[in-house]
Amino acid sequence: MSSLEPELRIIDLRSDTVTKPSEGMRKVMYEAEVGDDVFGEDPTVNEFQEFAADLLGFEAALFVFSGVMGNQLCLKTHTQPHDEVICDAESHIFYYESGSPAVLSGLQLFPVFTPDGILTPENITPAIRPVEAYYMPRTKVVAIENTHNRRMGRVYSVEQLELLRESVKSKGLIYHLDGARVWNAAVKLGVEPKVITSQFDSVSACLSKGLGAPIGSVILGNRDFIKEAFRFRKAWGGGTRQVGILAAAGLYALKNNIERMADDHENARVLAEAIANMPQFRIDTEAVQTNILIFSHTSKTPAQVMAEAEQAGLRFLGGPIGTVRAITHLDVNRNDINKAIEILSRI
Repeated sequence: MSSLEPELRIIDLRSDTVTKPSEGMRKVMYEAEVGDDVFGEDPTVNEFQEFAADLLGFEAALFVFSGVMGNQLCLKTHTQPHDEVICDAESHIFYYESGSPAVLSGLQLFPVFTPDGILTPENITPAIRPVEAYYMPRTKVVAIENTHNRRMGRVYSVEQLELLRESVKSKGLIYHLDGARVWNAAVKLGVEPKVITSQFDSVSACLSKGLGAPIGSVILGNRDFIKEAFRFRKAWGGGTRQVGILAAAGLYALKNNIERMADDHENARVLAEAIANMPQFRIDTEAVQTNILIFSHTSKTPAQVMAEAEQAGLRFLGGPIGTVRAITHLDVNRNDINKAIEILSRI
């Protein structure tokens, strides 16, 4: 491209992690009052953690650097080596966390195959180990993902969560939520986030996806749980100093960027319906619930589709085998969606 040609605007639908901090978010980061968080003296971190705990219905919260760190700290704090965690076979904990449960906590995962990514009392019961079977790992945690990344952002209903909780607790197990996109779930269901999260023993929720913060997640539990998780975070190299600069972004996100996710969901719906009307693509529009789309081309590989789209200024990511993934977010507007539709129509 010559210097006289206009710069091609890139519409980036690879993930909702590609967002940039807004002007308002940058301002609160710049102005954040800070202190040494290792000593518990960063006022912005403390304010963030108190706000998050109240918002999600817990006694205490802890700022962490990523969703993987959040999930792994929760599993570590709940378990002992040789324990086992039941999860969906397509879950983030199983697919995308680098085998960390085994390395960091000596845990084994029991992936349960489900048709839609939704764990139920019926499909977890066969996975629970007999208590008297000393030669087997001990079942300790049932971990669900809501919304479910590899299942096109699928959402558990409140009723499904309640039924599963009753089953999990009746068997003396711990109930953990990988709530990386729990904010999307709450917006989809039209409920306050705590209606979902307060059912769990622990929660890990991301700030750097749909909420638009540049970094960070939060984990939640009772005070003793968070005190122990703080200890493990330090042991894993996660002692923080003047981290209020980052926590300020998370606090701004929680106060300003939850309700607006409805726009992302609507944009995803518009894009999905347009793709469904293109004979060269396949997509299940009934499965589109939040901001994640997974689709395929009838004759081209995902790599070919992504390469052609990239040439025209549209970025996707590969999804589950044979598919392309698109995620809408706060840096993508309706004009961008219309342009994306135009580009896809030519592939």
